Amino acid sequence: MVSLVRLALSICAGSAFLVGCALRQAQGEGELPNAVQIAARQAAPASKRYEVLYRFQGGFAGAHPESGLIAVNGTLYGTSFGDLGRPNRHANGTVYSIDASRAENVLHAFRRIPSDGQRPQGGLVNVNGTLYGTTVYGGSSSACAYGCGTVFSITPSGNERLLYSFTGGIDGQYPNSLIDVDGTLYGTTAYGGVANCVCGTLFSISTSGKFTLLHDFGSKGDGSQPNGGLTYVNGALYGTTYYGGTGACGQGCGTVFTTSTSGKERVLYSFAGWYAKDGAWPAAGLIDVNGALYGTTEYGGSRCTEGCGTVFSITTSGMEKVLYSFAGGSDGASPYLAGLIDVNGTLYGTTSQAGLPHAGCVCGTVFSVSTNGKEKVLHRFAGGSDGAEPFADLIDVNGTLYGTTFYGGTATCPSGCGTVFSLVP
Repeated sequence: MVSLVRLALSICAGSAFLVGCALRQAQGEGELPNAVQIAARQAAPASKRYEVLYRFQGGFAGAHPESGLIAVNGTLYGTSFGDLGRPNRHANGTVYSIDASRAENVLHAFRRIPSDGQRPQGGLVNVNGTLYGTTVYGGSSSACAYGCGTVFSITPSGNERLLYSFTGGIDGQYPNSLIDVDGTLYGTTAYGGVANCVCGTLFSISTSGKFTLLHDFGSKGDGSQPNGGLTYVNGALYGTTYYGGTGACGQGCGTVFTTSTSGKERVLYSFAGWYAKDGAWPAAGLIDVNGALYGTTEYGGSRCTEGCGTVFSITTSGMEKVLYSFAGGSDGASPYLAGLIDVNGTLYGTTSQAGLPHAGCVCGTVFSVSTNGKEKVLHRFAGGSDGAEPFADLIDVNGTLYGTTFYGGTATCPSGCGTVFSLVP
C-alpha cells in the first residue's frame, strides 16, 4: 500500500488504511521511542539559547503538534494532531494559541461529526486576520472511513467554520498545508485524484469556500503524493512529491514540480533513489532564497547505507545540487516533514531522528546550514521534558526561532504529548 507520509505516526497509533510505519521499519530505522525509554533518559544540559515554552497535556488541551507555528500580533498559533494515548477520547486535534505568558488557549477542539474536521496535520495561514487550515480526516463524505478531510477557517477568538469537505474522488483526500496567493488559497492532497492512481491533487479554494481542481498527479513521469506545502515564486507555484518521477525506487523516489496558478504542471527534477547521492523521498516543501529553491529529503545522500537525508538546492529550471548529507549520528538524520527557513541568508531546519551520540536516542536536532553546505547543530533533543522528534518547519520572530516537537514534554501521553520551544541561534 502507498505511504501517506504525514500520517505515519497516526498510522502507527492505530489507523489501518494508510501506511508509513512499515516503510520506516522496513528501511532499518529504529523504533519510535516508548514512554519508558523517554522517561529513562536524562536530558542533556540545555543551551541557554534553547527553552521549552509549553508542554502539551493531552486530552482536550491538545497533543502531538505535527505542524509549525505562525505568529500574529505577538501570539503564536498552531494545530495539534490529537491525543494518540487515548485514541477513543479527545483524539481529534485542536487549534491553539500560546501567548507571551506561555499560557495555552484552545481555540477549537475538532469533533467527529460531518460538519467538522478531524486531526489537523498542516499548519495555519493568516489571511487578513482570519486563520485557514486543513484537517486530514473529517468532513461530510462517507467515502473515507473517518472522512476525507476538510478546509476550515477560524478567527483568533475561536469562531471556526468548515469551508470544504473533500469527497475522496477526483477532488482528492487528505489535504496538506495551504498557501495564500493574493487572497486565494492553494494546496495539495496526498491521496485522491484519478481513479487508477489516487496519487493526489493540486487545488485552489477561495476564502468563501469555492473549490477548483487544478491538477491530478500520477500521469507517466509525474510525481505522486505531495505531502509538503507549496511555494509561490514569480507567478508560479513550486512543490515536492514524496513518490513518483523516474527514480529507481519501487514507486518512484519523488520529484520537484512547478505549476501555474491555473494548473499547468511539469516536473523539474526526479530524485534518483535512497542509495543515490541526490536524495530520495522529499516530504517537506521548498523555500525561495533570492530566486533559488531549497528543500530536504528524508532519505538519500552519501553518508549512510540507505541515506539519512539531505539538504538540497534547485534552480527554477531544474538544476539540483546537494548541499549537505546527514550522517545519521550527532548531526541528525531524516528531516522527515520539516522544511527550511531562511534567516539572513542562513538556512535553519530540524531532523526527526538521531542527535545525541549515546545509544538509543533518536530524538532529533535543530540545525543550521549555509547555502554553501556548512552544517551546524544548534540543539540535540534529549527526550523527556526536553521534547523529542520535531516534524514541523521553524518560524523566525525577531531573531528567535520557534518550533514544535511531536513527542516529549509531559508523560500524560505515551512518549510525551509534545512541546513548543524557542531557540536563539
